[in-house]
Amino acid sequence: MRILVAYASKYGATEGIAERLGDRLGERGHEVNVRSCADTDDPSGYDAYVVGSAVYEFNWRKAARKFVERHATELSVHPVWLFASGPLGTEEVDKDGNDVLKGAEPKQFAEYEELLHPRGKQVFRGAYEHEKLRGADRMIAWMPALRDLLPNGDFRQWDAIDAWADAIADELAVSASEPLSKS
Repeated sequence: MRILVAYASKYGATEGIAERLGDRLGERGHEVNVRSCADTDDPSGYDAYVVGSAVYEFNWRKAARKFVERHATELSVHPVWLFASGPLGTEEVDKDGNDVLKGAEPKQFAEYEELLHPRGKQVFRGAYEHEKLRGADRMIAWMPALRDLLPNGDFRQWDAIDAWADAIADELAVSASEPLSKS
């Protein structure tokens, strides 16, 4: 199957997740293209889509939102999976005992449920390095009180990313082997 993994990344962590998903799906026998949402004008010609974005203030990046909204008709008639990256640190639950990954879901997961009927949605941990900040984000690095609130490091869980890619590949294999229904 031909799969497009489309992503929106600000500092490269989400791009790394997209590339890892693409590599893993490719190892499972699929023809995969990994592309930035902003650089993908025509997503037609694929059998399945995996679309993801970094999350800031509970929202996907604008390029990912525009990609989905512009191409919703094409995406909605194929299998689609959505992912997000963002939570930093290693805590499994927050101070109130809630699942950190579930609590970090972007608003778009709910908004795109009816539009795309995704087969799966997943939040992955992200990465953050003070020294990589640029533009207006640099203010965080200059303000120790803000900077110290954000754990510095790469918190991506490659085993979880690989397992999700394998689950997608397994689901695609099952749907490819199912006989076509007669109308």
